[in-house]
Amino acid sequence: MIAVEPDRNTNRTKFVRRVDRRINLLALRAPAPQQIFNEAFTALELPKLLLRAPELATLKTRAPRHIMVLPGFGAGDASTFPLRSYLSYLGHSVTGWDRGLNVQDVEETLDELKVFVDRKTSELGVPIVLVGWSLGGYLAREVARDLPDRIEQVFTLGSPVIGGPKYTQLAPLFRAQGVDVDWIEQAIIEREKNPLNTSVTAVFSKNDGVVAWQACIDNKSPNVEHFEVTASHIGLGISADAYRIIGLGLQD
Repeated sequence: MIAVEPDRNTNRTKFVRRVDRRINLLALRAPAPQQIFNEAFTALELPKLLLRAPELATLKTRAPRHIMVLPGFGAGDASTFPLRSYLSYLGHSVTGWDRGLNVQDVEETLDELKVFVDRKTSELGVPIVLVGWSLGGYLAREVARDLPDRIEQVFTLGSPVIGGPKYTQLAPLFRAQGVDVDWIEQAIIEREKNPLNTSVTAVFSKNDGVVAWQACIDNKSPNVEHFEVTASHIGLGISADAYRIIGLGLQD
């Protein structure tokens, strides 16, 4: 079984760091087509966020970070505006990725991000924090994997770290376009030969209608903590629980 323990500091359920990977693989498959209807519950996240605004406002930082927020597949900086606004309110210096929609080749995008991060951190003289939603979280992790001295911390929201698009609702679309999702899965495994040692906070939801939640679990990397919230995939971008987890994580 996957063990869970209550986290009294965040009043959320926190998955233990090491999860039995064999169990995950046995259960791992793309969400059933009807699970996409879970995304209808996204509409509930905004009122919950507003109700908890006073609580979230208490997480202002005394140690401002430089943060870059990366959007999910097919999305751009507009999608991360609420999260960036909140992190700015907490006192951090926050930017989007300023690259338009996240629809380009993943390897090319990763190479370009590494060049940007290398230049940006050289200018700042300090490492930065990356926050990524869905595919953006995968990209954030891989930048940290290749540039560990440049990234202080990574936060991911519903990011498939196993299989790429293979265990998502997008898998049929990729296959229809002639994309070999099995090859992508193997390419991701190959990259894992270079260990990811940066601190990662991975937020996921079993109500995710787009990404299989098991694909968000990384029990290979030593410094990953997994936090479960109740939200749809799209709703993760305005989830009060997710905001609280990130806000608390930036106070350490």
